Amino acid sequence: MLDTAFVTGSPNWLDLGSPDTDAAAAFYGAVLGWQFESAGPQAGGYGFFRIDGKTVAALGPLTGEGARSAWMVHFKTEDIEETVSAVTAGGGSVRAQPMDVMGEGRLAQVTDPQGAEFALWQPGRTAGLDLTSAPGALLWVELHVPDPVADITFYRGLFGWRSQDMETPGMTYRVLSVRDGDQQAASFGGAAPLGDGAGGGGERPRWVPYFHATDVDSVVTSATAHGGSVLMPAADVPDVGRIAWLADPFGAVFALLRPDPRM
Repeated sequence: MLDTAFVTGSPNWLDLGSPDTDAAAAFYGAVLGWQFESAGPQAGGYGFFRIDGKTVAALGPLTGEGARSAWMVHFKTEDIEETVSAVTAGGGSVRAQPMDVMGEGRLAQVTDPQGAEFALWQPGRTAGLDLTSAPGALLWVELHVPDPVADITFYRGLFGWRSQDMETPGMTYRVLSVRDGDQQAASFGGAAPLGDGAGGGGERPRWVPYFHATDVDSVVTSATAHGGSVLMPAADVPDVGRIAWLADPFGAVFALLRPDPRM
C-alpha cells in the first residue's frame, strides 16, 4: 500500500478536474468526509481536499476544451524533462509540457501509448500528499488498458517499475511496485485488462484511484444518495478485501477498498 515516503515512480499527487468544483467539493465532503480549502485567488479555483488538516487530494476546474471530469494520478520524477522525453520515446504523448507551479514543484501532463492519461510531479516545496493508506485517503491506483503487459513495459522505461502476476478468476492481475526495495512492500497499484465489468464494457483506458473505506457499503449508499452512481457493486475479493467502483455526479470514476487485514 502507499505511504508518503515518495520515491521515483510513486503516486505522489492526485487531483480531480470538475465542471462544478463547488458541487464536487460538497459530494466528496458528504461521501468521504473531506474538507475543501482553496489555494487562493491566484490558483484559478484550485484547492485541496483535507482530512484533519492533511491533504489527501486536490480539486480544480476543467480547463481544456472538451475535457471530461476525471481523477488524475501523478507520479514522482526527479527529472521531469528526462521523463517527458522517455514518454515520447516510448510511444506516449505530451498534453502539457513541464511547467513550474508557484515553487511547489514542476508538473507535466502526459498520456501512455494505450490512451491512459496521467501526470508527472517533480517536487519542489510540495513533495506530495500528506496522508495515504488511511481511512478516506488514497491507498492504491489501478491501470485499465487493452494490453497491460505492453503498457507495463512503457512505464518500466519511465520509472523502473516491477510487476508480479497474480492469477484471479478470468484474468491475470499484475501488481505494480516501484524500482527498489522488497517487491511486495513496494507495491502501490495494479494493472488489469479492459474487459467485462467496471473497467471494461467499452470504457476508455485510465488510471483509477482507490480510497480506503472502513465501511464500503455505507460509502456506496452515501454516494448514490448524493448523486453518484455505482459502476461495480460492493463485493469481497479473496485476499484483497471489499471493493466497489463508483462515479461522482459528473462521471469521474473512483473506487473504494477495505483491505483484507492480512494484507
